[in-house]
Amino acid sequence: MISVLLVGNGNVATHLHKAFLTADNIAVAQINSRKLEDIPQADIAIIAVSDDAIAEVSSKMNTNLVIHTSGACGLDELNNSKRKGVFYMLQTFSKDKEVDFSEVPFCLEAENNDDYKILEKLAKSIGKKVYQIDSKQRKALHVSAVFVNNFTNHLYKIGNDICKEHNVPFEILQPLIQETALKIESLSPEKAQTGPAIRNDKKTIKNHLDLLDKKQQKIYKILTKSIQNGN
Repeated sequence: MISVLLVGNGNVATHLHKAFLTADNIAVAQINSRKLEDIPQADIAIIAVSDDAIAEVSSKMNTNLVIHTSGACGLDELNNSKRKGVFYMLQTFSKDKEVDFSEVPFCLEAENNDDYKILEKLAKSIGKKVYQIDSKQRKALHVSAVFVNNFTNHLYKIGNDICKEHNVPFEILQPLIQETALKIESLSPEKAQTGPAIRNDKKTIKNHLDLLDKKQQKIYKILTKSIQNGN
């Protein structure tokens, strides 16, 4: 049995707490990161707080093994005096959306092999996909995730805005969105690229730009040029 103390009450902490409650070999407790006076004892403390708060919160922890869940922060940003690790789940979390942890990649890092094995056991208690990823690799993964998730979702938002402006149901685009995501399971993103930019269809590109407002035009031009330049 592994005793786990979850520090935080945001999206990640909420889903982790729910998942650990279903694991037979995990005993989990959760506290708010703002209430660190009486910290319960545990084998592992998981700090699931904002990146800017990791250093301060970890400095108050006396648990033997303290780990954070950030993709952007290195192992050295933990300020606890004992052992350190990272338990990064590469997924988007929203409180009202269920998470299938069997499909979530767990990116783990520890200072020694024994602690890594503990984190691996912890991850496999609720999931299946486990990767040993160091701090430098994790930062690269995190910025890649911003491109494929956050930036892509913003483009969905722009697409939705355009549809609303012209009284077109956004749901018409959903099969295209799904097919694009499925396609890169069998093709590289470069080979899967289609559209007027890769074809250099100047007339279509001009027609699109004429339809857009200035902010949308700027984004369209940047992305079109990036596709055509292959970067």
